[in-house]
Amino acid sequence: MIIGLSGRNGAGKGAIVEYLAERSFYVYSLSDVIRDELASRGVEETRERMIEAGRELRTAGGPGALAEGLIPKLLPDRNYVIDSIRHPAEVEALQNFSAEFRLVWVNASESRRLERMLERGRSGDPRNLDELRDLEGRELSNPDSAGQQLLAVEEMADFVIENEGGFDELHVAVREVFRESLFFERPSWDRYFMSIAQVVASRSNCVKRKVAAVVTRDRRIVSTGYNGTPRGTRNCNEGGCPRCNDLAPGGTGLLDCLCSHGEENAITQASYHGVSLQNATLYTTFSPCLQCTKMIINAGLNEVVYNASYPLGDRALELLDEAGVKLRQVDLSD
Repeated sequence: MIIGLSGRNGAGKGAIVEYLAERSFYVYSLSDVIRDELASRGVEETRERMIEAGRELRTAGGPGALAEGLIPKLLPDRNYVIDSIRHPAEVEALQNFSAEFRLVWVNASESRRLERMLERGRSGDPRNLDELRDLEGRELSNPDSAGQQLLAVEEMADFVIENEGGFDELHVAVREVFRESLFFERPSWDRYFMSIAQVVASRSNCVKRKVAAVVTRDRRIVSTGYNGTPRGTRNCNEGGCPRCNDLAPGGTGLLDCLCSHGEENAITQASYHGVSLQNATLYTTFSPCLQCTKMIINAGLNEVVYNASYPLGDRALELLDEAGVKLRQVDLSD
């Protein structure tokens, strides 16, 4: 899950960040990008300089630049909370990156927010309501598209948390949002196993095409294989296969090819370790060739799931159908 936080000054965003950090969420703040920029300039951090540097970064890199610079750091196996979202383009960048992104707006009355800011005594914070209103007048909306646009961000929020009370009430409100509203989607079994097959393909040493297969039974991986030269011989990418290293046109010189296919290696690896493939499912990044198809049938596999079509694979697909092997295509781009 990726939780974005936004709200006016003193609303309590930091308290929510601390609460989620204690619950294994990884924390990022778009303001840290601005702080790093000020540090690189050797300039002392003030609220005015933060606002101006943020505007300059958005002008140079586009209105979503702060979020776009953060996205490469977000890993799929972690939950994140991202603070200081202050422009609708930043929200859009995170929405486009992940279907699990949710924006939470933290709200509190003007008097309560001023009270909190006076208590924390942070440099640059307003000291009275007039100063607070003056500060927020420049943050809520801005004719400059690179300036902060908090009102537009508020309109994009998936959830609003009212934070007039203390920490206990705030924590209850956060838990309620998670309990009733937030969810994340897991990949289907087909997408899960096909994605693993694509990772396995990265181990291929073939210079012509990277292909891999994953064999499963009862939703458990029992064997994997990728294409390349046989065990104990020189790798294809090190000159081991004359046909591939000569960049032969597709469909030619096949008798000179020393590379085993991914499906072939997955099946032989199972045999090498004494694992039966009867009634198993084979996930492959390309539909199988005729030679691999014959091995699939004779090894007793009962289903083949493939991502892309092999250029010379029509006869193989016909043979699989004739042998009663179930066949499905899974497109990971969907």
